Amino acid sequence: MLAELMAQVIERHTNATVERRFNLAGTQVAFEALRTGAIDLYAEYTGTGLRDILGDASPVEGAAQALARVSDAFAQRYNLLWLAPFGFNNTYVLMMRHDHAQGLRIAAISDLAGHPLRYGMSHEFLERRDGMPGLRRVYDLDITSIVGMEHDLAYSALAEGAIDVSDGYSTDAKIVTQHLEVLHDDRHFFPPYEAAPLLRRDLVERLPAVVDALALLAGRIDDATMRQLNYGVEGEHRTPAEVAGTFLAKLGLSHVAVDVPRRGRSLLDVLWQRRRVTCDLAGWHLVLTGTAELLACLVAIPLGISASRRPGLAAVALTSAGVMQTIPSIALLAFMLPLFGIGAKPAVAALFLYGLLPILRNTVTGLRGVDQQFKEVGLGLGMTPAQLLRQVELPIAAPVILAGVRTSTVINIGTATLAAFIGAGGLGDPIVTGLTVTDVNLILSGALPAALLAVLVDAALGAVERWATPRGLRLHHEPS
Repeated sequence: MLAELMAQVIERHTNATVERRFNLAGTQVAFEALRTGAIDLYAEYTGTGLRDILGDASPVEGAAQALARVSDAFAQRYNLLWLAPFGFNNTYVLMMRHDHAQGLRIAAISDLAGHPLRYGMSHEFLERRDGMPGLRRVYDLDITSIVGMEHDLAYSALAEGAIDVSDGYSTDAKIVTQHLEVLHDDRHFFPPYEAAPLLRRDLVERLPAVVDALALLAGRIDDATMRQLNYGVEGEHRTPAEVAGTFLAKLGLSHVAVDVPRRGRSLLDVLWQRRRVTCDLAGWHLVLTGTAELLACLVAIPLGISASRRPGLAAVALTSAGVMQTIPSIALLAFMLPLFGIGAKPAVAALFLYGLLPILRNTVTGLRGVDQQFKEVGLGLGMTPAQLLRQVELPIAAPVILAGVRTSTVINIGTATLAAFIGAGGLGDPIVTGLTVTDVNLILSGALPAALLAVLVDAALGAVERWATPRGLRLHHEPS
């Protein structure tokens, strides 16, 4: 919502066209993208900047002091500029079901100490300095179990009784719609989290009017307004663009409200409504995966040919590719950010590394599996080693090699949905957005096409694999 509000204000009051990069995976991804110039600005929170980015754990007397400290430190360390806050404090909160909290007489976080409870916290909150590590030091929590989960899924887990306590943001609309009890931070652990534009100084040099444009939003969004804007997307199934446009029109910051059809209520309605968007996303998904697979083939097949003749090289190459395969997908994507920024480049690089092992392993296996008699016949006919490889070994090993390419491609089609977390687009976009607004139909509008795409590509590569099988081998395997 904040990104869309800033984008529309900038486009309306400057001559700039804003490229939107939504659904970036948390503070570190967004901040790294800003620091390296992959993006020009995003909405950050003073408490997050102070505690999580700067690592400043010293006490904060108020919101003004928090803003002053992050403004000075960010300007000196990163040459980044904080502008005036939007007007609301999106602090972290701990929450429980209202009936459960009332039954245990829990009203403040310190009341949790005497009750063994199950905690389900967002993954980022589990690791942040201003999250669970610090919270456990300040409050003596009695934790029966603790699991990490996607932020918005925690609300469903609370409603179903799968967990007892979770973290949230004070402006989350679901706190109101699900009648959750927000626990009082009676030891003042959480600092102020005023939301404000954070931007690169070179953006101001390139587009000085951006500061005046964003100043129009300063102090215009209080906690209740932000909660209502969030509810417009989550509860009323409107798009962020429509909600932002309507709000800006009411403020007099835009001539007309953005009129966008609301998301359909049923899965079929959503699929039909998004059919063109889905086709575009599927095409880009194939570009990401196809580019990575092409690069993987160009590296893994020649390497596999060499490794099939050198046991030492095979051991090193297969082990290295295997290690890459064990790195969690989102972690590998994050590792690529300092090298390539956000977008398609880090996604292709990560998918390339993930695609190596099946192709490399099958190339080595296929070439080593060629019958020695075929090689001896070829040599007996006077073939050179290069001719033997090209005319005998590779044709016989081709089905096995292509099976590796097929496996690698299908795996990467699924893995590529995570690329949405680093702004690479593809069919992961509606999945991540659906998780954010807890819309199962929107999630399925990305997941089902991704699954269908994997099935179709698997069938197509299976046909190529059969076509590449030498006729003699096909006849040998066909039933008599």
